[in-house]
Amino acid sequence: MYFEMLDLFMLTIICLIVYYWVSAQKIRELALKAAREECLKLDLQLLDGSVSLKKLKLKRADSGHLALLRVYNFEFSATGAERYSGNITMFGLKVEQVHLQPHRIV
Repeated sequence: MYFEMLDLFMLTIICLIVYYWVSAQKIRELALKAAREECLKLDLQLLDGSVSLKKLKLKRADSGHLALLRVYNFEFSATGAERYSGNITMFGLKVEQVHLQPHRIV
C-alpha cells in the first residue's frame, strides 16, 4: 500500500486538528476547575457551570518558547439574584490570573 504526498499531508492535518481539540478540552476543564475553586474560596455561586473561550493568541514564555494564551469567561453570583462576570487567563496548562468583576459581598 502506497500513500501519495497529498494523503500524508491530509492525514497530518487531521492528526493536528484532533490533537489541538483534545488539548483545548483539557485546558478548558482546567479553567473550569479554577473557576469553581475561586468561587468556592470566596463563597460565590458559579452560574451555568461552564466557561467560554473569549480570546486565543500566541505568547512567548520567559523561556522563549511560544504557547497559546487563552482567556475564558464565566459568570458568578454572590446572592443568586445578580449575575457578574469573571475571566480566567490560561497560559499553556497554567492558570495565570483569575479576575472577578466587583460584586456585592454578602
